[in-house]
Amino acid sequence: MTPSSIRRTRKKVEAPAAPKRPFVAHHLAPPHEILSEAESNKVLGEIATPAERLPKILVTDPGLKTDPKYEAMRESGENLTGRIVRIRRPSATAGEAIAYRLIVPSVGGD
Repeated sequence: MTPSSIRRTRKKVEAPAAPKRPFVAHHLAPPHEILSEAESNKVLGEIATPAERLPKILVTDPGLKTDPKYEAMRESGENLTGRIVRIRRPSATAGEAIAYRLIVPSVGGD
C-alpha cells in the first residue's frame, strides 16, 4: 500500500455544551420595566397618545432582560407584544429621563 491510497478521516469531536449563563446586564444598559395593563393605561392617559404612536422595541431586545419579570413572563408563555416598557435613564440635567416603548414581535414571529 502506498501512502496516497490510505484514506484518513478525522473524527468529529463533540464539544461539551457550555452551561447556560444567567443574563448579566451591562452597566450601561438602563433598567427596563414592563408595565401592567393598569399602569399602561395610566401612562397613556398622562402622555395623551395612543400606544401605536410610541417608539417600538422588539420582544427579543436584550434590554428587556434587565426586568426580572421578563423571563418569568416568557417562560409562562405570556404574550408580551402590545405591552409598554418604561426605560429609566440617568440624565445630567433632569436627574432621570423616562422613555416609553411599545413591544412588537420580532421578524421570526417570536
